[in-house]
Amino acid sequence: MEDNLLPPEKTNDNDRIIQVNIEEQMKTAYIDYSMSVIVGRALPDVRDGFKPVHRRVLYAMNELGNSHNKPYKKSARIVGEVIGKYHPHGDASIYDTVVRMAQDWTMRYMLVDGQGNFGNQDGDPPAAMRYTEVRLQRVAEAMLDDIEKETVDFQLNFDDSEKEPTVLPTRIPQLLVNGSSGIAVGMATNMMPHNLSEVVDGCVAYVENRDIAIEELINYVKAPDFPTGGIIYGMDGVRQGLLTGRGRVVLRGRCHVDTKPSGREQIVITEVPYQVNRDQLTDRIGQLVTDKTIEGIAHVNNESNMREGTRIVLDLKRDVVAQVIVNQLYKYTELQTSYGINNVAISKGRPKVMNLKDLIAEFIEFRMEVVIRRARFDLRKAEERAHILEGYLKALDHLDEVIKLIRASRTPDEAKENLIAKSKTETWYLNKNMFADLTDEIYNQETGLSEIQAKAILELRLQRLTGMERDKIVDEFNSLIASIRHLKQLLASEPLRYELIKTELLEIKEKFGDARKSEIQYLADEMRIEDLIEDEDVVITISHLGYIKRTSATEYRQQRRGGRGAVGTKTREEDYVEHLFVASTHGTMMFFTEKGRCFWLRVYEIPEGEKQSKGRAIQNLIQLPGDDKVKAIIDVNKLDDKEYVQQHYIVLCTKQGIIKKTSLEDFSRPRANGIIAITVNEGDELLSARLTDGKQEIMMAVKSGRAIRFPEEKVRVTGRGAIGVAGIEVDDTKDEVIGLICINKEDPSRTILVVSEKGFGKRTAVDEYRITNRGGKGVKTINVTEKTGSLVGILYVTEKEDLIITCKSGVTIRTGIQDIRAAGRATQGVTLIRLDEGDEIAAISQIEEQEEEVAAVVEIEGLDLPATAENPASEEGETPAEDETKNEDNTDNTTENQ
Repeated sequence: MEDNLLPPEKTNDNDRIIQVNIEEQMKTAYIDYSMSVIVGRALPDVRDGFKPVHRRVLYAMNELGNSHNKPYKKSARIVGEVIGKYHPHGDASIYDTVVRMAQDWTMRYMLVDGQGNFGNQDGDPPAAMRYTEVRLQRVAEAMLDDIEKETVDFQLNFDDSEKEPTVLPTRIPQLLVNGSSGIAVGMATNMMPHNLSEVVDGCVAYVENRDIAIEELINYVKAPDFPTGGIIYGMDGVRQGLLTGRGRVVLRGRCHVDTKPSGREQIVITEVPYQVNRDQLTDRIGQLVTDKTIEGIAHVNNESNMREGTRIVLDLKRDVVAQVIVNQLYKYTELQTSYGINNVAISKGRPKVMNLKDLIAEFIEFRMEVVIRRARFDLRKAEERAHILEGYLKALDHLDEVIKLIRASRTPDEAKENLIAKSKTETWYLNKNMFADLTDEIYNQETGLSEIQAKAILELRLQRLTGMERDKIVDEFNSLIASIRHLKQLLASEPLRYELIKTELLEIKEKFGDARKSEIQYLADEMRIEDLIEDEDVVITISHLGYIKRTSATEYRQQRRGGRGAVGTKTREEDYVEHLFVASTHGTMMFFTEKGRCFWLRVYEIPEGEKQSKGRAIQNLIQLPGDDKVKAIIDVNKLDDKEYVQQHYIVLCTKQGIIKKTSLEDFSRPRANGIIAITVNEGDELLSARLTDGKQEIMMAVKSGRAIRFPEEKVRVTGRGAIGVAGIEVDDTKDEVIGLICINKEDPSRTILVVSEKGFGKRTAVDEYRITNRGGKGVKTINVTEKTGSLVGILYVTEKEDLIITCKSGVTIRTGIQDIRAAGRATQGVTLIRLDEGDEIAAISQIEEQEEEVAAVVEIEGLDLPATAENPASEEGETPAEDETKNEDNTDNTTENQ
C-alpha cells in the first residue's frame, strides 16, 4: 500500500499536505460522479416520471406563461430560459428534449405543442430552434397544477440565483404513461409507454384496495401502448415485466394485402414499430431483395406523408404468397422489433427496480403528499383571508367610531394603534349568529382587532362601505368558513383524501383518456381462451337422445303466464329437451350420468346453436358410453380455487331416494374418461346433483306429490365410490324421486316452486314444509289429480327470476316467477303453459330476469298475437280461483302425519 501513497514534497510552512490512498480517492470520486449522473441526469424520478431536463423545460415554460391558450413562443427563447436559469448544459441537448416532447410518434401523450418542422419518422431532423415555436399542451399543464401552492419542495439552482422544483406535483402517472429511457453509470432504464385510461383504472383499483395483487392490476394495465401503434406479439415477456420490472416486448408493424387492378398483390405497411425509422426500414427491405434473401418483391417505396401517416408499399411478383413475404419481413427486418423492459427509477433518492404495483403505489403515495400540502396551503390562505374579512365586518359594525378614530389620528401608524386599542377596550365581536354553528376547532374569532386587520381596514377603499359591498363580504366570509370546514375534515380523514385522489384521477381520464393504439396478440401456447370469449349467461339444453347446445339467454324472450310458448329446439318426433340449464361461458360444467359417472366440459366448448337448432351429440364432446346418459349438470366457476373446493360439496340423489354428499375437492381434477361419482344400485339411477357449502337444507320431491325437508348435516360426507344413505321413502315401483333442491336458511325471499306434467304450478313458502329426519315419507307438496298429472319438477326461486319450461314437443316458454300465484302445499296450482293434446312438460329451469326482454307477445305458429293485460291467460286450460282453493283443507292426513 506504501507504493500508492503520494510522495511528500517540500512546501512552505503555511502549506499542508494530506496523504491519501489513491485507490480510495478514485473510488470515492467515481461514486460521487456516478450518483450525480444517476440522480441528476439519466434516471427519472418515480414520483413525477421526469428527468431533471424535462422537469426544467416544463417549469420554465410555465413560468413564462407559455400555456396552451396563449400564443406560441420561439423555441430558442425557451432553450435560453432553461440554460440561463436551471440547466447549464448545451443548447442542443435542451432543444432535443423540447423536440421529443412535441413529436407524436415519440411521446404517447405529447407534452409540448409545436409549430413548425419538428422532424418526422423518416429520420429527417427538426428545423433550428430559431425557426420553431412551442407552447405547453393541456396534459402538461395538469402536471404543473398547484405548483404555486407549496405542494412540492424547491431547491436553489446551479448559482443560487433562482429556485426550481425538485419534483412536479403531477396529477398524471407520467412515468407509466409516457415511459422513459436513459443510460446512467453502471445502470440504465427503459420503461415502456402505457395507455392513460388503463393506468388510471389501475390507480383507482389500487386506491380502492391497497392490498390488491399485481395479477389483478394486470387486468387493468394490460400491456404497453406505443404512440405508433403496432401489434404486441406475445404476452409472456410483457407479463414478466409488469410482475418483476424486467421483461421483454415484441412489437410488430401492421400491414395488409391489397390487390391492384392488374391482379397483382401488394403489401401495404400502415404502422411501424416504436422508434423505427421508415426510410431505413424501406432501405433494408430493398437491400434484402437485392441480396435475394427475400424473393418475390418487385418494388418497394415509402409513400408516407404527414397527412396520411405511414404507408410503405411493396409490390409483389406474380404467383407469390403474400403471407410468406410478410413472415420474412418480420424475421429479417425491423418490422418486428423487441424492447427490453427495465423499470429503474429514483425512489426516495436511490435507484430501484419496480414492478407495476410499486410504480402505482409510489405515485399514489406522492399524490397523497401533494393533496395534504395543498390542503394545508389552502387552509392557511383561507384562514388568513377570513381573518381580514372578520376585521372588515367588525369595522363596518363600528363604522362611525372607526372613521372618527382615523380622522383624529396624525399618522397611519397612530391610526392603526388607536384602532387596535379601541377594539380591545370595547371588545368588538361579530354578530353571534354568524358564529352560532362554529366551534373553535373550525374558526377562532380574534378579540377586537389584530394588527393585520387594523392595517387592512386602513387600506380599505371607501366603496367597500356600501351596503351591497357588505353583503358581498359576508357571503365571501361564509364561503371561506365552509371551505375551512371542508379542508380540516380532509386533513383529518385519510379515506376522504383517497376519495379525492380517485376523483381527480377519473377527471384526468375523462379529459385526456383515449383508446389503445397497440393491439395485443397472444401466442398459441400462452393464449387464455377465456380472455377471447365474452362472459355471458347462456342456456344449455340437452335432449332426451343426448343432443347438447348452448344458446344466449337473451334469445328466450319473456312471455306472460299461460301463453303458448315458442319453439325452443327442433327435435325428432321421438326426442325432446330433457335438461335445461343456465351457466356462464367462463364456467366449468360437470355432467353426472344416470350410472353415476362424472365428466367435465368448459361451457365455451359446448357448441353454440340457435334456439331452434338441434345441437350436437354429447358423445362427440365427452367420452360417454352408448348405454349411459346425462342426468344432472352442475356449473362451477372456481374449480381451480383450492380453498373453495375444500369448503364445498356435491350432493347427489337417485330416483329410489338415495342421497349422498362428497367433497368438491374429490371432483377438482378433471379426467377425459370421467370418474365414478356414486355407486348406483341395480334398478336405480342417478337423478340430480347440487353444489352446496355444507350448511344448506335438503328438499327431495317424488312423483306422487310428496316432499321432505331435512338439514344437510344429516348426510355425512363419503367418498366418490360410496352408495349413499336413504333420503326419502319411495312407496312403490311406479313412484320415484323427481327433484332435489338446496335451501339457504338465510334467504327468506325464496319460495318452493313445483310444476306438474300437465302444465300446472304454484309457489309455496318454505316454512310450510316442516323439518324432519331424512328417510321419511315427507308431506304433500301439490295435490296430484288426473287434471294436473304427476309432479315433474321442483325449484327454489325468487320473484326476480324467470321460469323456463320446456315440453317434450320442443316448445319452450319463459315467464316471470312473480306472475305465478303463491298457494298452500295441498293445492293444485294455476296453469303455467297451455299444452297441445298429448304433450307434456319435460324440464323446468330458472334464470335471472332480463328487464329488456319483457315482451308480452304470444307466438302461435309464426304469428305474433298480443296477449291482453285484462285476460293474459284466461283461455282454455286456466284453473279458476275456486278450483285452486277447494282442496285446501282436503289434505291427505296419512301423508301429512308421516
